[in-house]
Amino acid sequence: MKNSIRTLTLTAAAVLALAACKKTTETNNMAALDLNATDNIAMTANTPATNEAGTNTAAAGQVDADFVTSSIKGDTAEVAIGQLATTKGSTRAVRDFGQMLVTDHGAHKQKLIDLANTAGITVPTEPADEGHANLLKLQALSGTTFDKTFEQMLVDSHHKGIAKNEKQAASGDAQTAALAKATLPVLKKHLANAEALLK
Repeated sequence: MKNSIRTLTLTAAAVLALAACKKTTETNNMAALDLNATDNIAMTANTPATNEAGTNTAAAGQVDADFVTSSIKGDTAEVAIGQLATTKGSTRAVRDFGQMLVTDHGAHKQKLIDLANTAGITVPTEPADEGHANLLKLQALSGTTFDKTFEQMLVDSHHKGIAKNEKQAASGDAQTAALAKATLPVLKKHLANAEALLK
């Protein structure tokens, strides 16, 4: 009888131990699942969106906002200076050059505005600081003094514009790089005309 009781006691202890072990294993498994789920959520949050081909789509939509806004400001200044030259230039050549600036930089500015609107970039309305200062200076001049100052300003501004667009064409995002490449021949034409007027 005593042996039977002892056997039952040992059996019950073994069952309880197995149950406790099973419960601990289930708890550990649940904790592991929770940890894996947390890790997966964190990884999803930190992983850029991808398209069906598995390529990064976040980077593809990025546009160099600084280049776009500074170029719009530059075009705004060039158009204003060109408009001034069409009325204050003392020669037909200067007035015609002024009109070319209005036409070419106006068209370029519109392309930049379209790109800015597509990319959600705020379009600036003010000219570049240097361009605005040049405009104010030219407004106070007339005759041949106006012509020569205007021509020298355009030589200087187009050297800077060419360098800026060459850099962007080589290292910018795909959209602004393409626009910069297309802009370079126009800027070089303007520079050649300004240098010819100075001679």
